[in-house]
Amino acid sequence: MDCSTKIKKSLHYYLLTFIILYYTTTFSAATTTCHSGDKAALLAFKAGITDDPSGLLSTWNSTTNCCSNWDGVSCHFTTGRVVNLSRPGLSSGPDSIIDTSMAGTISPALGRLTALRVLDLSSLKQLSGQIPPSLGHLSKLTVLFLFSNNLTGPIPHTLRNLKHLQRLLLDSNQLSGEIPFSLFTPSSPMTDLTLNQNQLSGVIPNSIGHLTALKRLDIHSNNFSGSIPNSIGNLQQLTYLDFSENQISGVLPASIGRLVNLGLLYLNDNFLNGNIPSSISGLASLQFFRLSNNQLTGEIPASIGELQQLQRVTFENNKLNGKLPSSLGGLTSLTEIYLSGNQFTGRIPSSIGDLSSLQTLDLSNNKLSGPLPRSLTKLKNLQELYLSFNPLRLVTIPDWLIDMKLFKLMLAGTGIKGQLPVKLLSTASSTSSLDLSSNELTGELPHWIGEMSGLSFLNLSNNGFHSRIPEEFKNLTLLMDLDLHSNAFSGELRPVLAKSTSDPLGHYNSLDLSCNQFTGGIDEDIGELPAMDTLESLVLSDNPLGGNIPATLRKLENLRVVALAKNGLTGGVPAGVLDIASLTEFDVPDNRLTGEIPAHTARVPAAGFRGNPGLCGNPLPPCRREVP
Repeated sequence: MDCSTKIKKSLHYYLLTFIILYYTTTFSAATTTCHSGDKAALLAFKAGITDDPSGLLSTWNSTTNCCSNWDGVSCHFTTGRVVNLSRPGLSSGPDSIIDTSMAGTISPALGRLTALRVLDLSSLKQLSGQIPPSLGHLSKLTVLFLFSNNLTGPIPHTLRNLKHLQRLLLDSNQLSGEIPFSLFTPSSPMTDLTLNQNQLSGVIPNSIGHLTALKRLDIHSNNFSGSIPNSIGNLQQLTYLDFSENQISGVLPASIGRLVNLGLLYLNDNFLNGNIPSSISGLASLQFFRLSNNQLTGEIPASIGELQQLQRVTFENNKLNGKLPSSLGGLTSLTEIYLSGNQFTGRIPSSIGDLSSLQTLDLSNNKLSGPLPRSLTKLKNLQELYLSFNPLRLVTIPDWLIDMKLFKLMLAGTGIKGQLPVKLLSTASSTSSLDLSSNELTGELPHWIGEMSGLSFLNLSNNGFHSRIPEEFKNLTLLMDLDLHSNAFSGELRPVLAKSTSDPLGHYNSLDLSCNQFTGGIDEDIGELPAMDTLESLVLSDNPLGGNIPATLRKLENLRVVALAKNGLTGGVPAGVLDIASLTEFDVPDNRLTGEIPAHTARVPAAGFRGNPGLCGNPLPPCRREVP
């Protein structure tokens, strides 16, 4: 869960606590006698609970007054009717957050609590079964919270009878079926509707346009299809709209521009096509705009420049084209721009340099041409610049770009030639991630690379380097991800494998040295070297290493991928290596390995051992036993 989600969840729980306290203090009184029918309904609910580890219902006793003695129950002060039933699994106490669970089903008897205004059975995790249609009898209900459970089945059509319902939160369950078209009625007071993270399908009903009081609408992570209804433009009180991660198709309706109060619009990970409508200029309050991973085409409309509150634009992985609008430069509140994976052409507009708050600019994987605008030097807050795989034809990295001392600088496939510029030394402590792969860099890896002390990610793959790895490489004590594949590096692996660490940092996650000329074998103590102890991916294929597979490899308990193809390896597969619990890929084809593959727990296909005629045993054919 990211930080913004945690904050939103926390705010929700504090608001929830306020609602509970309000109804408790307004309607509950010690002298009120519980309505007998309501008491019976509550006991029927308790009877359907099979596990209550924290005793959420421990005070519910047939011999006591449900209005004054039962936790989570509040009554009207004169009638004794239950108006609030709140037993959430997650709530805030005086000094902490209480997190618990409860298993069982929701009894249909709750439908007899006809005076109920608040029903909160959220975050109980193991509450299962269907939502009882009898809840449609709760005609006075204003709040229905059933989120974060294990509920299945459809949303009952009977919920259309809840004419006073303001907040309907059913997210994070396993609900299925379609949204009932009749659920959304004219003059509905509903302000919050969350159906996200279920298995709902069908189309978004056009009747959703009736919910003119709606402020939050979240249906992300379902299987909704069809198009976004034009009636969405009627929801002019909306501040939060998330339709992401569905199968929604069609075009963005122009009516979306009428959502003048909308602060967040997420439509990413769908099948939307067509152009971004120029009517987006009407989204005057928009701060977060996400359209990534769709099939949108055409240009970004110049009218985007009117969205003065915009902080984050995420349009990557579409089919957008044309030139980037210079009007982007007027969005001075922008902190992040993600436009990678499109077909933008032309030069980067110089107006981008006016985005004084910009921290991240990602224009990678497009068709942008150079030269780079020097106005980028005005971006004093820029930390991350991604320009990889554009035909920029840089030839050299501009000195002024190096002088910006960016935290992340990604220039893969941008036409850089020659030797690694010594000017990079000026960024030694500031640059954490550097990607210069897929260029035409040549020569030796310089000794001064060891002075780039801030590096945690380095990718120099697919270039023309030809040298040993200098001993100074061991000084990269923060380095965690290294990719040097497809060069002509030679010599031993030791300077890479035995580098120093800066605990707890500097332990490798991934290491790719494949397709080079390394020799001298794989170090026998590879599994005991400090920098290797958290390694997840080891790729050394296509190097004339020779030697054996080290037995200490089994000590690298986080390994997921081991690729040692065409390394001239001899000997056998050491016992225990194929028992690493996280191992998903073990690839050692085309070596000279011999002997029986040890019994193992990893599921490794036979293809991972092909080209080793001397190997036998599962998953290869069984070994031949000598007959005495």
